[in-house]
Amino acid sequence: MLLPPDTSQGIADALGYLQHHLHELTERQNVSKNNINTILIALTMQLQQLTQLVANSPPLPILHTFPLLVPSPPVSPLPALTTRQTHPKLFCPPDFSREHHNSYVFLNSCSLYICLAPEQFHNEQKKILWALTFFKGGCTTKWSKNVFCQETDTGVFPIQTWGDFKQQFQVHFFPVNVEVDVINALKGASYHQGSWTVDDYLNNFQALVSDTGYTDPWMLVVKFWQGLRLGIQNQIATMPYGRPTDTNPNA
Repeated sequence: MLLPPDTSQGIADALGYLQHHLHELTERQNVSKNNINTILIALTMQLQQLTQLVANSPPLPILHTFPLLVPSPPVSPLPALTTRQTHPKLFCPPDFSREHHNSYVFLNSCSLYICLAPEQFHNEQKKILWALTFFKGGCTTKWSKNVFCQETDTGVFPIQTWGDFKQQFQVHFFPVNVEVDVINALKGASYHQGSWTVDDYLNNFQALVSDTGYTDPWMLVVKFWQGLRLGIQNQIATMPYGRPTDTNPNA
């Protein structure tokens, strides 16, 4: 490269250095291109050889693959659908002592319990012995004791069937004149709830009423009220209807 005659020596030296450095870079670039071309040619030849080798090789055998059988977890059998049966709640009969003329209620309660729970009674004697466990107090205890004394003396239980038990029970504990005795019981001041629950008192009251033939509802309300314990009467008195009076409001 020719420099103008008026160029200073410093600039000329700098330009000379740059020209030399540019020449070196050009040579390096050429060398790099040659190397890259050489590598590309070698790779191309290798690829051609591999392609020819694959084309001339025998086909690989076809392997039949089968799906992997994974054992499924055991399935628990579904519980059989059962119809849920509901039974009424059973209440044991109240203790029988012949107080409050409850012989009707007691016998009916025993018969109802036996009817609704027959699986608890495997034979007739078990029914009778179960009923005798509720005989407590007064003449009922004496009668029960006499039954077991007869068994001890003869070696045979004197009452064989539940029907026989009900028949003897009626002879010993049912009043002779049912209607008169029941009416006297309801009219007298001695008929009251006592130690009974309200449910037991109501059941006994209904049994007595069914034997009297009473049809006046107001009179029955008054009789039922008079027999309740004082504490329960006070609770009812605070309710909206208050305490029933002896006078029929419809009269």
